[in-house]
Amino acid sequence: MGTHALLAGLEQTGLDVPVVVTGSALVYRPSPEPLTEGSPLGPASPYGVSKLAQEMIARRGTAGRVIVARPFNHAGPRQSDAYVTSSFARQIAEAEAGLREPLLRVGNLDARRDITDVRDTVRAYRLLAERGVPGRPYNVCRGEAYRVGDLLESLVRRSRIPIAVELDPARLRPSDNPVVLGSAERIRADTGWIPRIGIEETLTDLLEFWRAAIRRTPAGG
Repeated sequence: MGTHALLAGLEQTGLDVPVVVTGSALVYRPSPEPLTEGSPLGPASPYGVSKLAQEMIARRGTAGRVIVARPFNHAGPRQSDAYVTSSFARQIAEAEAGLREPLLRVGNLDARRDITDVRDTVRAYRLLAERGVPGRPYNVCRGEAYRVGDLLESLVRRSRIPIAVELDPARLRPSDNPVVLGSAERIRADTGWIPRIGIEETLTDLLEFWRAAIRRTPAGG
């Protein structure tokens, strides 16, 4: 309803401005193949259904210049620890600071995800506002899927103390898509956007962010 209210407000005021609606790659039907903007839609989760509804409202709007982004996974400094790589990084930083045992309990590490640095993702949104074609959806992705376990191992290698990893069956989710991989050909062709920040730099900066955040947290806070 927030998207509906925004577009209704633009229509009432007569403003002609670009509107980038950030949807989600989870609007697509699960597939092991790279997903293009023409791939079949078929969200497999309530969240995906809600994002498809948002997108449908946005594409029906008559006000402004509406561009729909379909971001895949992203990671980087300041990201909430509700996301997998940020959760790993925070736990490692807390273990280094003596705030938790040096043990990470994890779920499915074999899932593969197309992950772009959040700073590149924001840059993509800006370029879409400037150069995107209204009414066209755009994938925002790297075009490469990383195994979650490999990302975890990369973060553990950066730890200042030994970190153990333990599989927690309670964290396994059978409904997880094994692979989520996108094609970024359209956004590159229309805006010239390409990711600039490699995954290793993303992980380094993410861990350093959590180390700094924990140092700033008052004792007991």
